[in-house]
Amino acid sequence: MINQVVTYISVINYFIRPSYQQINTLVATQVDQIFLQGLQSPSNPLHKKFMERTGTRFHTVKTAMHAGLRDATYYSFMSDTISKQLGGKTDVRITGGANYLIWIRPPQDPNIWISIPMQGIEETDFSPLTMYLIVISILSVAGGWLFVRRLNKPLQALQKAARQVGKGQFPEPLSLEGSSEMVAVTNAFNKMSQGIRQLETDRALMTAGISHDLKTPLTRIRLASEMLPEDQDWVKDGIEHDIEDMNAIIDQFIDYARQDQQEATENVDLNCVINELIKGRILEPGHHIELQQEQLPNAKLRVIGIKRVLDNLIENAFRYGSENICIITKVDHQSKSLICSVRDYGKGIPESDIPMLLTPFTQGDKARGSVGSGLGLAITKRIVESHGGQMLFTNHNSGGLSAGFSLPYATNH
Repeated sequence: MINQVVTYISVINYFIRPSYQQINTLVATQVDQIFLQGLQSPSNPLHKKFMERTGTRFHTVKTAMHAGLRDATYYSFMSDTISKQLGGKTDVRITGGANYLIWIRPPQDPNIWISIPMQGIEETDFSPLTMYLIVISILSVAGGWLFVRRLNKPLQALQKAARQVGKGQFPEPLSLEGSSEMVAVTNAFNKMSQGIRQLETDRALMTAGISHDLKTPLTRIRLASEMLPEDQDWVKDGIEHDIEDMNAIIDQFIDYARQDQQEATENVDLNCVINELIKGRILEPGHHIELQQEQLPNAKLRVIGIKRVLDNLIENAFRYGSENICIITKVDHQSKSLICSVRDYGKGIPESDIPMLLTPFTQGDKARGSVGSGLGLAITKRIVESHGGQMLFTNHNSGGLSAGFSLPYATNH
């Protein structure tokens, strides 16, 4: 804007103003010569020849109105300038269009109007100032667009990389480009990403080491329990049951640390994954699964990971909800996402406890004395978020808890 204002003032002062001053001087000189030589009088022998050669016409007030004076525009700055040069009050008006005329009522004879044609000027012509400002505007916008595009390119790469880190994925270090501030931010992000990756690696290694170290004495305990006398089978059964629970907890620790990032995605139908899982699942007596499935578009999924999510939700629904559950799938075209929910017909849970369900080492049904590490839903949450989705928990209006997730079907992962 400053550039435009300075340009406008400069062109006005050094181009437009001198041009108009020159035109005003020429017009005033021509009017002055007309009266010095008496060319305005019809009795002058040169009167008719002068009008033919120059196109200048002399009118009374009445004839001037019929000739176009009524449509002319008054210009005060031209009137003031020519008035000073002619030494008296001068009325200057201009008629635009195909016949561009300057109308002058001179101080020498206020009863006549002189019309002087301006050759080579049309109202539809672009003035040099207009053309100059248009070119400057286009160049300014183009330069700004290139600058913003160059600035936004590393910002977009940083945004994409930050989302990947949020999903537990670690991209390659970003290239250092852009402004000095952008380079500093990108460099700090690269170091942060490398630090988080190292922490994740160390955590997975530590968890694997602890799990290995724990499983060895558990195996020895199992072998020792086998050597107990037959009259102490109840002791052996209790020990084996506790060992199985401890192994399950250790496996959950490993799964939570691993995050299932190694599995490749497949373009599959979520309904097919659900049907395959239910077909291979052995239900306990009295348990029943109802399906309410809409036709779904394919999505890029880690099939094993999604099966673990569904298996965990189904197991929780049977364990804490009811013997009959319902799996519902539908598609939300507005948000381009697939929605899957597992509904039980139990008593549900307090609304205040819903946000705590996804917290690691937290169990939603403490009143039932449930066992485990409390990592099941936390692992489920990680798998769903690695697909770009989110977990959904609500108490159903008719009773029971509806636990599920939404997954994008139009986003590449």
